[in-house]
Amino acid sequence: MASDEERMQILRMIEGGQITAEEGAKLLDALEEPSTGEGRREGSPRWFRVRVTDLNTGKQKVNISLPLNLLDLGAKIGAKFAAPADLDIEGIVQAIKEGAQGKIVDVEDEEDGERVEVYVE
Repeated sequence: MASDEERMQILRMIEGGQITAEEGAKLLDALEEPSTGEGRREGSPRWFRVRVTDLNTGKQKVNISLPLNLLDLGAKIGAKFAAPADLDIEGIVQAIKEGAQGKIVDVEDEEDGERVEVYVE
């Protein structure tokens, strides 16, 4: 079951124009799905997280947590925010689908002054 904070985070993303209303609706629907669905083992990862940090200030520019069953949508959203050109989004999605967990991407883009981290938790 989704927490109020998770719902508010999605609504703030819609309000800020970070995602469309349709994407937000999909996210809200996914939050309501039971935590152990078909093809998902108890204790297996549930969240896809993308964090983008400004290297100069250390402040987080983006901190998104999405249900793992929306991985494809999450990857598109993450790429929209900040994805260095050499970051293989499709390869990351494939690795996650094959069972990768923990921090799977940690890239510093010195040109844009950003650090991109992707986690599966």
